[in-house]
Amino acid sequence: MTTDTPPILDKPLPYGRPITLERAKKMMLAAEAEAEKNQWPVAIVIADSAGSLVLAQRLDHTQHSSMAIATGKALTAVNFRRPTKMFQDGIAAGGEGLRFMAVPGVTPLEGGFPIIDKGEVIGGIGVSGVLSHQDTQVARAGMAAIL
Repeated sequence: MTTDTPPILDKPLPYGRPITLERAKKMMLAAEAEAEKNQWPVAIVIADSAGSLVLAQRLDHTQHSSMAIATGKALTAVNFRRPTKMFQDGIAAGGEGLRFMAVPGVTPLEGGFPIIDKGEVIGGIGVSGVLSHQDTQVARAGMAAIL
């Protein structure tokens, strides 16, 4: 199983069976531990392959908007089967990348990843509350817990 950024393929990765609650809990604990180790107040959201929320939590002192942003990141990663940074980078590049601003349901902020198991998308994780690269660090810690 791999949870790294999926390669750009001629055809998108298929959706798989939804992530189980047990695996989502392992991810959440690891992500939370990474955030707490760094004293980062974040919201962490894990969605399944159907785009339904499995787990969501907001650590103490997290800004109010972070839960909605983390949810948007998790759902964007699932629905588009790509890391959310792809959309952020496309918009930052300008030109044709600005089209992403018109796509419904896109949260174009780094920190959301599809969760991939055996070449299939089984869910998504989104983190928000600190700098985007720190959100990514927390999300990756969560994904590493189920490798």
